[in-house]
Amino acid sequence: MAIKNALLVDDSKVARFALSKLLEGRDMQVNMAGSAEEALDFLSSNIRPDVIFMDHLMPGMNGVEATKAIKGNPETATIPIIMCTSKKSPSFMEEARNFGVYNILTKPPHTEGLSLVLEQLDSDVTDGNLPEPPELDVAADATEESPLDIPVDASVEMSPQADGKTHTGGNGSGSQVVPLTSDLIEQIARSAVKTHINNRLHELLSSLFDEQFDHLKRALDESAKRQEAAVEERLNAVTGMVEERTRNLCDDVAAEVNLNLTRELAELRKDLSRNTGFTSDHMAELKDHITSVQTIDTEFWQTLQSEAIQQAHEISRETAEDIAQRTIDLFVSQQRSTTSRIYTMGLAASLGIFAVGIAWLSGLFG
Repeated sequence: MAIKNALLVDDSKVARFALSKLLEGRDMQVNMAGSAEEALDFLSSNIRPDVIFMDHLMPGMNGVEATKAIKGNPETATIPIIMCTSKKSPSFMEEARNFGVYNILTKPPHTEGLSLVLEQLDSDVTDGNLPEPPELDVAADATEESPLDIPVDASVEMSPQADGKTHTGGNGSGSQVVPLTSDLIEQIARSAVKTHINNRLHELLSSLFDEQFDHLKRALDESAKRQEAAVEERLNAVTGMVEERTRNLCDDVAAEVNLNLTRELAELRKDLSRNTGFTSDHMAELKDHITSVQTIDTEFWQTLQSEAIQQAHEISRETAEDIAQRTIDLFVSQQRSTTSRIYTMGLAASLGIFAVGIAWLSGLFG
């Protein structure tokens, strides 16, 4: 958003506070002035704001005069001004735009109306569509009709002329001389008193609203403090009650757990005391188990021994057959080159070795 900061000009603290809260809710920086004169001093000595919210009716310099002064200064003429007033007729809006007011915000301001005005202003600032500052004609402002129906260029004569004719000045300018009659004096006095009463009444009403606002704010602050204190006290009481009940609950749970553990341990101790040592039945079962194991081991070893003897006999037979076959083969191969005696001795030796082997195996597994 292009609008970042604003200047609020209003003689009422209540109005300034209400509008400032709405603007701060839109993340805007807000500066405030209590009168038009204070606003002009602010603009001359500070960084210029993005928008000015100007109150219409104020004691001293009113909002229209302040707007004309701002628009008449080249350094501040481009600042958009939003007039805050309860007077929002089409004729007044047209007149306000003629002396430099960008838009009008109805008092008291509402969130919807303020949002529409700021969104339109932001769009015009972004697109560069802000209206040009009006060229104010000071002389034309000075020639506006007086509320007393007296020509602006007229002079007042203390003692009227007898003929009641219009006199011309020495320079021949044709200025009218109005006789200062009692009716004119009364009219001037009434106008001055009315203006003074209106300004004073406005000041008194603003002061009354400010006092009521300050009183209401103090009452709200005191009420908020009392509520905070009561809530804090209540929270502390609830916290203490919760802590106390938690401690009691912990104690109850611990006592229940200890009681259950004690009961379980007592029952376990009784079971152990009943089951301590071996009974005769246990001994008989253990003896039967050992006997069965021994029987199984004896049968296993006998089976294993029988299988070993059978394997030894088979090995001996295979060995003897192998030796005999080799002997026969050797005899056949050497029968032509050896004598019968050597053959007989070899055969006898082979048979002796075979017999010794059989005898040895028989003694080993017998």
